[in-house]
This record gives sequence, structure tokens and C-alpha cells, in this order.
Amino acid sequence: SPAEHVFLALELQRLGVRWVSLAPRFPGRFEKGVDYIGDVEALAVELRRHAAIARALGPYKLSLHSGSDKFSVYGPFTEATGGLAHLKTAGTSYLEALRVIAGVAPELFREILSFGRVRFPMDKASYHISAELERVPEERTLRDDELPGLLDRFDARQVLHVTVGSALEAYGDALQAELRGHEAEHYAGLERHFVKHVAPFAEAAR
Repeated sequence: SPAEHVFLALELQRLGVRWVSLAPRFPGRFEKGVDYIGDVEALAVELRRHAAIARALGPYKLSLHSGSDKFSVYGPFTEATGGLAHLKTAGTSYLEALRVIAGVAPELFREILSFGRVRFPMDKASYHISAELERVPEERTLRDDELPGLLDRFDARQVLHVTVGSALEAYGDALQAELRGHEAEHYAGLERHFVKHVAPFAEAAR
């Protein structure tokens, strides 16, 4: 809450701690690999309150953890903070790599998704997510040209996201070989993805 934020910041000051960012627990759900789940207007009110505290007791950055793909939040977040913000994002770059794999090596992608189905019940234990395996289409029922679209579907995206560690252990060498062989497509996909994340923050900084 804002009151708890004030308490923590004042205690850090009292103890002589120097810090550059703080990540409050905001209302709503910040699940892995998908957009914000919750009332954006209510979140915007809380963001303005926390940003005012950060300005008054700092200034320091507000930090948005599990920030990947929270596109509906970036506008209110940058507006509230004036761009004095930290966005924690990285994991969905793996999903963009898989988008390339789905296009250039569809059988490898099918293997990774099939493997993810097996690993998902175990690997999801350390995450707060809403994905359901039953809502992920069977990979063998999809044409090759339909596979990249799975990366835009909520449940498939989360299943692939949270099984990343297991998938890299099992298929890391094959994935890297394919990405090295299609470096231009991989880098182009990463550029599109990160520009989409960074653009709202760059606008706020102008």
C-alpha cells in the first residue's frame, strides 16, 4: 500500500541505505509473458500515489517487475513516473526466439511444445499464472503456418514461457544452431519486440 511504501522508504533513509528503485506490489495480476490482468484505471490511481511518494522521498525509480508484455500498463506507468521508472523484462525474448523457430524449424517447435506439455505441471509451481493446458491446441493438429500464431495465444504463450528452463536443458543446442543459422530473422524479431517495450518510455523521456 502507499502507507507501507512510505514506511519502507523512511526506514531505508533512517538506516542510511542508498537505493535507486523500489518495486511495490501493485494491484491486479502481473503474470508471466502476457499483458496486465486487472483494472487499468484503478492501477493508474495507485501508480500516481506511489510515484508521488518516490518523488517526495527520493527521487528514485518505481520498478515494474514481471514487466514483459504489460503493454496496457506502460502508458499509465510512464505518465505517473515521468519516465523515472525501471522495467524488468527479459524472459519473453525467448518466446520471440521460439517464434522464429516456429517459422523456420516447425518440427523442432512441435517437439518443444510437446515437451512443454509434459513439464508444465511441474515447472508452473514457482509462478502465479492462469494458463491451462486444455486451452493449448495440439501441435500436431496445426499446419506449419499456424504455429507462429501460438506465440500470440495466452495459454500457449505462458506454457512455453514457464517451461523455458527445462526446454533449454533438453533442446538448447538445437535451438542455438537454428538461431545461428537464421540470425537476421532472430535479431529482427528481437528488435521489434524490444522497440515495442521501450517506445512508451522513450516518449515519456522526451
